[in-house]
Amino acid sequence: MIQPLVSARGLRKDFGTFTAVDGIDFDVQPGEAFGFLGPNGAGKSSTMKMIGAVSPITAGTLSVLGRNPETDGPAIRARLGVVPQEDNLDQELTVEENLMIYGRYFDLPRREIARRIDELLDFAQLSTRRKDRVEPLSGGMKRRLTIARGLINEPDLMLLDEPTTGLDPQARQVLWDRLYELKQQGVTQIITTHYMDEAEQLCDRLVIMDEGKIVAEGSPQGLIDTHTTREVLELRFPPGSNLPQESLFDGVAKRTETLRNRIVLYTDDADRTSSAVSERGIVAESMLVRRSSLEDVFLSLTGRSLID
Repeated sequence: MIQPLVSARGLRKDFGTFTAVDGIDFDVQPGEAFGFLGPNGAGKSSTMKMIGAVSPITAGTLSVLGRNPETDGPAIRARLGVVPQEDNLDQELTVEENLMIYGRYFDLPRREIARRIDELLDFAQLSTRRKDRVEPLSGGMKRRLTIARGLINEPDLMLLDEPTTGLDPQARQVLWDRLYELKQQGVTQIITTHYMDEAEQLCDRLVIMDEGKIVAEGSPQGLIDTHTTREVLELRFPPGSNLPQESLFDGVAKRTETLRNRIVLYTDDADRTSSAVSERGIVAESMLVRRSSLEDVFLSLTGRSLID
């Protein structure tokens, strides 16, 4: 039986009287991309710091690469690749120098680091920028360089905390391609994100966290199949208008949700639901039919309230 690279049981993290992670269980298998999805303050980053052996656990058990982070922190960190939420590159050094210095942290021979730099710059599409200083690089380039830096020690496990936050759509797509290539090469990844499309694109399995607890676990499609309907029909109404009462939609959808200027109907047959709405004399400014997504699961389980 293959042992998980990371295994947690009853994992808890307290900061004084505040509980950031509240007794969670999960396993990360070799070669998979595993995600932590949740709103701000859900406990994702606190969990990642415990996995990264830089924050002690409060209670429960945690095994990383078959070791105990409390007693084997240096040995674990030596086998990890870390991509923090905020880029912490040395802005005054060149692309190449950032990789060389980071490689020396792991006591790698200079010849080996040089070989890895050539490979990683090609992987990150930065070969032509190797002599450029980091400061003027675009956000996407800096993010790719941070990922390349995290691979300098050929890690057994990559920890990626909000890897595409702040990037434009083109840069995000390029970064997704690079992370998919890593997965194809067998690199195990743990990813935190609040982007639903990112989780669907990158993760084989994920957990949804809310207020320090795991509220759902599975593959992206499995979570959609379990927690929501096949399709969604959105009815939009002019701002300030009186929306129809939810009782008017009884029997036409599996679930009805009234928002500020729209009503969202969760259904397995949007065409039939749309016809039923019209037959009941309900007239909307516009109707939108779409497939259900991980975002619908997320909002169903964690709510729509803003969390600062």
